[in-house]
Amino acid sequence: MKSLHIKGAGAVALVAALSCTWSVVHAQTEAIENYPSRPISIIVGYPPGGATDVVARLVASKLTQAWGRAVVVENKAGAGSNIATEQVVRAKPDGYTLLVETIANATNMSVYKNLNYDTDRDLVPIIQFMSSPSVLVTNAALPVKDLPSLIALAKAEPGKLTFASSGVGGSPHLAGEMFKLRTGVSMLHVPYKGATPAMTDVLAGNVSMGFMTSLGALGHMQSGQLRPIAVAYAKRLPELPNVPTMAEAGLKDFEVNSWNGLAAPKGTPQPIVDKLNKQINEILAMPDVKQQLQGLGAQAVGGTPKQFADYVQAETRKWRDVVQTAGISLD
Repeated sequence: MKSLHIKGAGAVALVAALSCTWSVVHAQTEAIENYPSRPISIIVGYPPGGATDVVARLVASKLTQAWGRAVVVENKAGAGSNIATEQVVRAKPDGYTLLVETIANATNMSVYKNLNYDTDRDLVPIIQFMSSPSVLVTNAALPVKDLPSLIALAKAEPGKLTFASSGVGGSPHLAGEMFKLRTGVSMLHVPYKGATPAMTDVLAGNVSMGFMTSLGALGHMQSGQLRPIAVAYAKRLPELPNVPTMAEAGLKDFEVNSWNGLAAPKGTPQPIVDKLNKQINEILAMPDVKQQLQGLGAQAVGGTPKQFADYVQAETRKWRDVVQTAGISLD
C-alpha cells in the first residue's frame, strides 16, 4: 500500500509539474501572438535631433500608427553609443526594448579595449533602416577640384592638410585613416565632440577636409559652402549627380556608409523578430518615408534579418583591419 501511495503522489507531482510547464509555455506563446500588447521602447545612443534620432522617430511614428501601441524613442547618449547598447543587451528579450544599431556597433568592437558586450553575440539584428553614403568634402578655399589633385597636394605637402571627424574611433575618423592607408598620404586628424562642430570648422576653413555623411552635409554641398570631391559609395547619389564615386575618381573599393537599423537582445523570440521585420519593411517601402529619407541624403534599405546580420559582420571585419593597422584604441 505504501508503495502505491508513493507512486500516486509521484504521479500527482508529475501532473502538477507538467501543468505548470504547460501554463508557462501557453503564457509565452500567447505573449508572442499578442505582441505588442504594451508600449515599446527604442533606445538611441545619440542626442535628440541627430540623424540617427530622426530616422528612429520616423520609424517609431509609423509603427505606432500601424499597431495602435506607443513606440517611444529614448535617447541614451554617451561612449560612442555603448551606454545605449549595454542597456539593451541587459534588457529582457521580449521585444519591448530595442536598439537602433549603427555603424558604431561594428567599429566599437575593435576600437574599445574593454567592451561589456559583443555585437555579434549579444544582439539580434532585425532590419536595416537606411544607408547614408559618406562624401569626401573640402573647404571651398582649398585649391583642389578633384580627387587626383587633392592627393597630389597632400603628397606635395606631407602633414600639412588636416581632416576633421566627430571623434576618435568614429566612422569619419576611420574613413580618414583608411584614406591615408589607401593613398599613402600624410594628414593630421582633428577630432571634435560631434559631427556639427567638425563640419563647422571645415566650413570655416580651419580644417582642410573631412568625410561627411550625405545625410548631414547635403545642404552645404548643394549651396557650394562645402566642395564635394567624391562619394564613398558604389554609385553616384541622385542628390549629387555631378559628383563622382571614389572608384570613378580613381580609388577603387572605397566605401563608407553611415547606416542604422533595429536590433534586439539575444534570446528575443524569432516570431517577434519576424513581425517587426515584416512591418518595418512595409514602412520603408512607403513613398513618404522614402521621400523623407532621400531628403536627408539617405537610402531606405530593408531586407531580412539575415541580410542585416551579414552586413553588420562584414562591416565589423572591414573596420577591424583599419583600426588595427592605424593603431586606434580607446578604453
